[in-house]
Amino acid sequence: MAVDIALDGGEALEKLGMNDYDVVVLDRDLPVVHGDEVCRRIVEHAAGPRVLMLTAASGLEHRVQGLEIGADDYLPKPFAFPELVARLRSLARRPARGLTPVLSLDDLTFDIARRRVHRRGQEIRFTAKEYAVLELLMRADGAVVSAEEMLEHAWDENVDPFTATVRVTIANLRRKLGEPPLVETVIGVGYRVVASAP
Repeated sequence: MAVDIALDGGEALEKLGMNDYDVVVLDRDLPVVHGDEVCRRIVEHAAGPRVLMLTAASGLEHRVQGLEIGADDYLPKPFAFPELVARLRSLARRPARGLTPVLSLDDLTFDIARRRVHRRGQEIRFTAKEYAVLELLMRADGAVVSAEEMLEHAWDENVDPFTATVRVTIANLRRKLGEPPLVETVIGVGYRVVASAP
């Protein structure tokens, strides 16, 4: 999991405005902007991330209120770390609101919720970063995606912007996807997926 950290609600909203996240782990009792207001602003956007409220307010009325505000899940403190990870993975598997759960291009299909990719009926296994980059490319539907966009969406904020990790990930995607090639390099701009020639 690539994780960014915000120490208050204002910083959280700022990062949400700059990045696309799959899941937000949100404390209700945040300084600057209250966690409830952060949650309300997230759910205002149809394609916003899933929200897991993780908070010390554990009473039934608090849980009901958090879910009614728009949280997708609610985990009171104290909690077991394996349960938090399992809940995050469950939320991340759900397609974002308003987004197509299955993407396709030629003989390639990508079931986002199940993280399953098939080409010509054969399943292809990828690393987490490869899945993330392939999803970005397929959602762009032929538009060019820059290396900077990939770093922003598939890696956390601490990644070295001069790293070769995007090139390596693209090379691995091409190798695993096989022939004919589906990922094209647009020199000096980025990468895009293209339909194979008939």
